[in-house]
Amino acid sequence: MADEIVRYDNQKIIDVEINKEVRNAFLDYSMSVIVQRALPDVRDGLKPVHRRILYTMFENNLYPEKAYRKCADTVGAVLGRYHPHGDASVYDAMVRLAQTFSMRYILVDGHGNFGTIDGDPAAAYRYTESRMSKISMRMLQDIDKDTVDFNPNYDDRLKEPSVLPTRFPNLLVNGSSGIAVGMATNIPPHNMKEVVEGVNYLIDHPDCDSLDLMQCIKGPDFPTAGIIMGTKGIKDAYTTGRGKIYLRARAEIVEEKGDHFKIIVTELPYQVRKAALIASIADLVKDKRLEGISGIKDFTNRKGMHIEISVKRDANAQVVLNNLYKMTQMQVTFGVIMLALVDGVPKILNLKQMLQNYIKFREEVITRRTKYDLNKAMARAHILDGLRKAIDIVDEIIATIRSCKGGKSEAKLAIMEKFGFDDPQATAIVNFQLGQLAGLEIEKITNELAELKEKIADYEDILANESRVFDIIKSESQEIVNKFDDDRRTEISPVIGSVDDEDLIPVEESILTLTNMGYMKRMTVDTYKAQNRGGRGIMGMSRREEDVAKTMFSCSSHDVVFLFTNTGKVFRKKAYEIPASSRTGKGMNVVNLLPLEKGETVSAMVKIPEDENRRYLCMVTKKGVIKRTDIDEYKHIRQSGIIAVNLDEGDELAYVEITDGNRNLVVATHNGMSICFNEADARLIGRTARGVRAIALAQGDYVVGFAAQIDGFKLLTVSETGFGRKSEFSDYRVQSRGGKGLINYRCEQFGKVAMIAPVSDDNDVIMITSDGIVIRTHADQISTFLRPSKGVKVMKVNEGEKIATISIVDRFDEEADGETTEESGEASENADNASTAEAAPAEE
Repeated sequence: MADEIVRYDNQKIIDVEINKEVRNAFLDYSMSVIVQRALPDVRDGLKPVHRRILYTMFENNLYPEKAYRKCADTVGAVLGRYHPHGDASVYDAMVRLAQTFSMRYILVDGHGNFGTIDGDPAAAYRYTESRMSKISMRMLQDIDKDTVDFNPNYDDRLKEPSVLPTRFPNLLVNGSSGIAVGMATNIPPHNMKEVVEGVNYLIDHPDCDSLDLMQCIKGPDFPTAGIIMGTKGIKDAYTTGRGKIYLRARAEIVEEKGDHFKIIVTELPYQVRKAALIASIADLVKDKRLEGISGIKDFTNRKGMHIEISVKRDANAQVVLNNLYKMTQMQVTFGVIMLALVDGVPKILNLKQMLQNYIKFREEVITRRTKYDLNKAMARAHILDGLRKAIDIVDEIIATIRSCKGGKSEAKLAIMEKFGFDDPQATAIVNFQLGQLAGLEIEKITNELAELKEKIADYEDILANESRVFDIIKSESQEIVNKFDDDRRTEISPVIGSVDDEDLIPVEESILTLTNMGYMKRMTVDTYKAQNRGGRGIMGMSRREEDVAKTMFSCSSHDVVFLFTNTGKVFRKKAYEIPASSRTGKGMNVVNLLPLEKGETVSAMVKIPEDENRRYLCMVTKKGVIKRTDIDEYKHIRQSGIIAVNLDEGDELAYVEITDGNRNLVVATHNGMSICFNEADARLIGRTARGVRAIALAQGDYVVGFAAQIDGFKLLTVSETGFGRKSEFSDYRVQSRGGKGLINYRCEQFGKVAMIAPVSDDNDVIMITSDGIVIRTHADQISTFLRPSKGVKVMKVNEGEKIATISIVDRFDEEADGETTEESGEASENADNASTAEAAPAEE
């Protein structure tokens, strides 16, 4: 049976193409969403639902000084009167107006659970209570003075305001966000004082631009504080209406006892949920995508945010913090879209346009309010004129009223006809009781009339002079600032938001240390206080019994460091990538820092100069081979390292120096021999080449030191037994490369040579023994002797102990300890006595 077509009386069927109908219907829906739901009005910064909530609370007398009322009551009233949508959407909007972590200045004063920064939802509206906040009252002030237009509600029963006559620029102060159809808005909150200053500045300087306004409005000010990284995004947003702002959590690295570091987070970026952040960090650590974290604890309470992130001992806390910024919501981007409704049309606005629209709106509000007050004052003055006239003939008026038997309407017509009063005057007169009319006092009426005439003149002056209107805008805005001003919460840092690891790491002088067993660490230079020559020293590191310090030098934490291995490979690192440690800390094994092969160790470290002069790498092996190569050949070093030099079987790369092409080079051996030659004698060769002979070694001898001559420096030689001396470089006659050289030190009498190094009187010498004992002494305390003299006692060495390595560092502004043990004092005295007796003629 075919379906029957049901028809109705007076029905009209219109055939349309479905694609056109869908298009028109969707456009209608889109405009409804844009205008009625998702976008704020540029004038009061509110969406319709927020405006209806505040107006309903105002109608219900939920003033700040009144008692709280259940949110269910307010939500029901909003739904029944003005907002025919779901109760959940109304309550969610109401909750947000009461959240201190969502609103810069809350518009609803909530009582109960209105959600948390962890993302916990608010309690049901049958439990929570609310009332208007003090500042939201300023948004509805004067609404009863015809300051704004009212429109019919959804069923034409009531009237609702099309906008609120707010006394402050709420759109900028509290911001707004919303997604419409085909467009979205995301306006950050700002500081009240700064925004009002911007309004006043624009009134005084109407020709200024958005950048000029930034003198007053520095940037967004989020309720959760945080740090804005860089000003470019702010400038873009204020000048074009769109911009990207990098917002970062406030975190501090705190050093605990035992060389332990923690990252303390006290502020989060806007709209970041704390619980979700902590969970994401834990997941990254679990998946091994985020390294260096040993634990995370949340100590947040009513006093404020407090998250503690524990850093592993072998990790760099600054790098861990930077990775947190990169990989978690501890740094987010806030995409600013300053889109708002202007005369019902969505527009992208820059900062100046937004303030201009607000000022224009306030002009209209103040003008309409003034007209309302003027009309009311003039009407009252007109009535007072009638009353003043009536006083003179009050007996006749009373008699006329008594003679009228038809009530007030007859009496009004009678006195209008007989005495010439108009309708408002006559109405006012007949509304008086006869006793009150007889008791009217001419003085009171005259005084009130005089006051009204002054007000009328003032109102007329305001309407006639635009400058008066602007003064009122400024004064009323300033009154808001005086009452609700608070300090800026969000810091604006000039540093851009996208940063490398080193941008977070302070530039500080450091000492890098490498031990024979391959442990590396970085310490600040002032870890070692200078002591008198001959002192016993302080404990420099904790180590295994068989481990000794091997290499040590000073550098900046941001210097590029080349690390050369005994097998002839080179790696590139920034100094800060080597984990920081205390003086007694063991440090990190190089196998955890570099991809070394079995049996491969780091034998030399050098810092790379930042100047643009041409430089060369001079490498010397234990078997006396030297190789000189242009440093530019090492520009591109892979993470896995590259070949620095090819070695003979059984040989190892031992020393590396950076030169400028004109240096004399000194190579010294363990058995006390040395040779000096010009670096040009070692021709430049390619990166992977072998090298040439520097010195001919005796059986069993090996190279223990390599130095490049520096003007104003002397060559320091230190023996394993703790003796040392400085000698002029001129004492080392320049020879041809490859010979046996000259005697540098008489080892059979004074002990084998531990190391040589160039020093100036402005340097400090740091020496480390095989037992890990460290002493730092000023180089100018070590006397100068001719080669091959014994020198003086530079460090007291215990029996069975020997000096393992020395390092030369720059002297900083710090005083010597001043305190020496009895042992160190005796050692210094003995050394001084010896310094005059041990000098010997140089041996050619």
